[in-house]
Amino acid sequence: MTDRTARSRNPEGRMSLGQHLVELRKRLTRAALAVLLGTIASFWLVAPVWESLSAPVLAVGLADDRETAIQYTRVTEAFDTTMLIAITLGIVMSSPIWLYQLWAFIVPALHRTEKRYAIGFIGAAVPLFLAGCAAGWFLLPNIVTIMASFAAADTFTLFTAQGYLDFSLKLILAIGVGFVLPVVLVMLNFARVMSASTIIRGWRWAILAITAFTAIATPAADVLSMILLALPMIGLYFLAAAIAALHDKRVAKRESALAAEYGIDAAPA
Repeated sequence: MTDRTARSRNPEGRMSLGQHLVELRKRLTRAALAVLLGTIASFWLVAPVWESLSAPVLAVGLADDRETAIQYTRVTEAFDTTMLIAITLGIVMSSPIWLYQLWAFIVPALHRTEKRYAIGFIGAAVPLFLAGCAAGWFLLPNIVTIMASFAAADTFTLFTAQGYLDFSLKLILAIGVGFVLPVVLVMLNFARVMSASTIIRGWRWAILAITAFTAIATPAADVLSMILLALPMIGLYFLAAAIAALHDKRVAKRESALAAEYGIDAAPA
């Protein structure tokens, strides 16, 4: 059955549970394939990225006149770190595709004329995800320096490759995802799942959640990094609320015009 035939039989675009599961499987498959291709294409970047990620550890030793190093403690650890870096780069490189798949899974719940918002979603989500990853990348040296400063002056500081890489990549990806969440709020608003008033009323909980998230993403001793990370996320949340409010106002105006045209009472917003 073609999409045009399906729409003619089901003009509202409603899907059964089985159709939702099929659609979810299709979107996940495409997203996974994009990440796989991005992983394969990014293998040549693994060495320079690992060198850049390791630089803060070596800088700590030079600054404090202490011995610091990253060591491999297992036979497969070098291979594991290479694969982990490649997969992470694949996630970052394929972000336009898997973010679009996230949007496309929600599209059936939208009116046909609102599908044009997919361009706006991708245009906002991809730069924000990359900006979040960049913020995590630039915060990493400061975090490593603060955490390593707790070691005694006469000690030899060793970081396992797997442990250090897990910490670094989780920090970078977590902040990247955190920057995208306001765009998801706007998407839910456009899908008529969440109103602007709901987003605005939840600002206290949002600030609390953002603060908790940044506290987890950054060490407790690094208060400055936590503040620098929380401020743009809070700003993005209120920007999402403002966009949702403008959208709700536009929808209410359109529905009022239609109600006046057909002489019926407008549905409550």
